[in-house]
Amino acid sequence: MKRRQHQHLLESLVQSTAKQQGDFTKTAELATELLCQNLAVSLVSVWTFSADQQTQTLVAQFGSMMLQDIHRPKLLQACPRYVHELKTLRHIDAGNTLTDPRLSELAECYFIPRHINSTLDIAIRINGRLEGVLCIERAQFTPHWHDSEIHLACQMADQLALTLATKHSYDKEESLSLFRCATEQSRQISMLINLHTEKVEYVNQAHSEITGMPREQIIGANIRELAFFKQHAQLAEQTLAQIFRGEIAKGEVQFSRTDGSRYWLTYVLSQFITDRGNHYALVSCEENTDEHNYKSELERLAWRCGLTGLHNRTHFNRVLERTNKGLLLLVDLVGFKRFNDTYGHENGDSLLIEIARRLKHFSEINKATEIARVGSDEFAVLLTDDNAVYDLDYFSTRLYQHLAMPILIGREQVEPKPALAVVDIASVASLFAPLTCADIAVQYAKKKKGTAIQVFNSTLLSAFKEDAQIERDLHSAIRGRQFELYYQPLRDLEQNTYIGAEALIRWHHPKRGVLFPASFIDIAEQSGMINSIGSWVLEAACRQLNLWQHHNADMTMHVNVSARQFFSGNLFEQVWQLLTRYRLKPKTLILEITETELMGDIRHATLLCQELAELGVGLAIDDFGTGYSSMRYLKQFPISKLKIDRSFISDLTVSRESREIVSAIIAMASALNISLTAEGVETLEQEAFLAKSFCHQAQGYLYSPALREPEFAQFILSAKSPSVLTH
Repeated sequence: MKRRQHQHLLESLVQSTAKQQGDFTKTAELATELLCQNLAVSLVSVWTFSADQQTQTLVAQFGSMMLQDIHRPKLLQACPRYVHELKTLRHIDAGNTLTDPRLSELAECYFIPRHINSTLDIAIRINGRLEGVLCIERAQFTPHWHDSEIHLACQMADQLALTLATKHSYDKEESLSLFRCATEQSRQISMLINLHTEKVEYVNQAHSEITGMPREQIIGANIRELAFFKQHAQLAEQTLAQIFRGEIAKGEVQFSRTDGSRYWLTYVLSQFITDRGNHYALVSCEENTDEHNYKSELERLAWRCGLTGLHNRTHFNRVLERTNKGLLLLVDLVGFKRFNDTYGHENGDSLLIEIARRLKHFSEINKATEIARVGSDEFAVLLTDDNAVYDLDYFSTRLYQHLAMPILIGREQVEPKPALAVVDIASVASLFAPLTCADIAVQYAKKKKGTAIQVFNSTLLSAFKEDAQIERDLHSAIRGRQFELYYQPLRDLEQNTYIGAEALIRWHHPKRGVLFPASFIDIAEQSGMINSIGSWVLEAACRQLNLWQHHNADMTMHVNVSARQFFSGNLFEQVWQLLTRYRLKPKTLILEITETELMGDIRHATLLCQELAELGVGLAIDDFGTGYSSMRYLKQFPISKLKIDRSFISDLTVSRESREIVSAIIAMASALNISLTAEGVETLEQEAFLAKSFCHQAQGYLYSPALREPEFAQFILSAKSPSVLTH
């Protein structure tokens, strides 16, 4: 929210009749309405605490969720940690109410039933005493509450505290003590001027902090001794005249401190009359020096990364536009997001700073033209030295090794995993933007095992064009219903019967014929279309499973779920709707996700897996053995099945290592009471080993490839399965 809008909201509250009269309830109602209408939130509420701090009472609420008959607990003893946090801190800014330990007492009884995923709770305090709380809630997850939102909410809470203090002061015959206590914590200047004597009777500590002038010199002084009258005499007299006429005066003005520094204030002055007939002016000021320094600051931020001190992508692009030869190097840190989530943003920043330092060192030695941070974990180096001759392989390998050296962060030694793209600018300048070519090359580099270096070349360009065409065709495929599900049978090795199927998508391309997932799924992932495709697959599979169950077929349906779809935020709701619509039997729908993808966000994955399991949905880890999950995580997730990756099955009869790995996986699954399916079974010898080792199920070409639904039904019938599939 822009500062001007911010100020306007505060002015609306400050200037309201309810605020001036000290009507706390109506002021709270206005504050909740203003905040809800101007912030993208679902509900805003104001609560007050009893004098003995044993109970809380809802004063006002506004928002789309206010009709729900679910409220925060009335007894504060039900949430002692939450109350302690409010007493200790100014606010609680929780991006995820389900995982924030400060809100654990409220999760089950309030946030989960309300479907509230983020909250910003601001303490309403008077003289340091907790009097209530301003609660701003969202249905969506909020990774980070914006500083402007927190700042506005704090100021609104200050104004609510002022109103409450004013109400108390009216109850105590206009005593100013509570007003003084409530405003002492405010970051806004608050001043009370007796218009009869024209003397300052009160000013809060913020005045001293902003102006540098001790308030002892201000309290009791005539208003004409204030900096406003001394430095802006004409404007000050005009403002005073407005106040005496009963008008509200507001404006913006610059002041000089005694040390020569300058600052800007926005001010609002309004008159009010006490019950005894005394006329006072309430002065509210906020420093906005930053806004006036914005242009110079913006210019600095426009070209530099504040964390690393390197130039940013905007500046780098401007330089690159004027460059038609030389080398462009793009560095991407593989797995940085997971590192950031695991070790924290502070350690993530330390890693970025060290990588930037190494690149600076490299650039100084090799006389780089430009070096920049062009993404959250991407860096670019431009080399245009006409006198330099680069051995590309040697040069890129040295840089890669330099960046991949271990880094000591805190007490831990971290090994960065860079992916390096190299582009000869002269060879692509007339065709494509060099940075675009580097982005393409670095994606290929990230897929490499070992040294992740990729030089952009014509082969890569052709592959890129091919992928671009596939991406365009995918849009038409989604609209034109060109997809179809095939089903590969799953065989129970103990009962020697077929007990289920894995749904596998096929694309009936109008020009290329039937395409397998390997030719388009990665592109769908990168382009974001995987969610639409995944939703279609899930519904089509559930519809078919419903038909099988309608004909009394005892079958399970396995459906692959991509990482993007799994972490999209709406998978649970989609699955719940499909289970309800098609009335599927419990444990007959099994979702498969690879272990590497599952480990991408442990907290979210754990919560979602538990929620899906409670719906009666089975969960299987696909391609098990190729990722990096651990026993601890397997115990943590409610996993019902592991699918042994086909790479271990293919050489099972000739590789002792593969046999040992498969045997170990089977033993582990047995210990954890998890079902097992072996993928890619193609020979009787493989089947015999698996059956002897007590592997539960198998699928592969030994039994059948993936079949269209009519052929699948005929296959099951011909196998004389106890299940009967008819149409």
